[in-house]
Amino acid sequence: MKKSTRAQSATSLPPAPRDEAGSRMTNYLVMMTVRATCFVLMVVVTPYGWHTAVLAVGAIVLPYFAVVLANVGKDTRSTRAVTPERALPAAPTVPPTAPVERPHVIRLDEQSPPEAGAPEK
Repeated sequence: MKKSTRAQSATSLPPAPRDEAGSRMTNYLVMMTVRATCFVLMVVVTPYGWHTAVLAVGAIVLPYFAVVLANVGKDTRSTRAVTPERALPAAPTVPPTAPVERPHVIRLDEQSPPEAGAPEK
C-alpha cells in the first residue's frame, strides 16, 4: 500500500484515541446506569405485570449492547482527507506595474575597539 506524501489538513484528522475512548466509556456508563435503573424498577414496582417483563428484558439485554458499543471504535477510514493546498493561494497576486518595496534592513557589525597606537583601517 502506497502512503501519501502530501500533508493532511488538521481539520480532517480523526479524533484523538484518548478522546474516542472517553466518549465510548461515557456511553458505556450511561447504558449501565439505565440497566441498573431497569433492574431496580423491576423489583420495586408492584403489581408485577407486562412492565416488569419489559424492565427485565432491558436489564438482561442492555449489558450486551453496552459492551459491544464500548469495544467498537469509529471507522476513521471513511473520513475523507482534505488537502491543505486547496485553501492556500497558488501565488501572490501582485500587479506587474506595482513598485517592489524592499524591506528596510539595518546591519550592525560588531568590531573590537581599536588598540592604542594602532592605525585605523
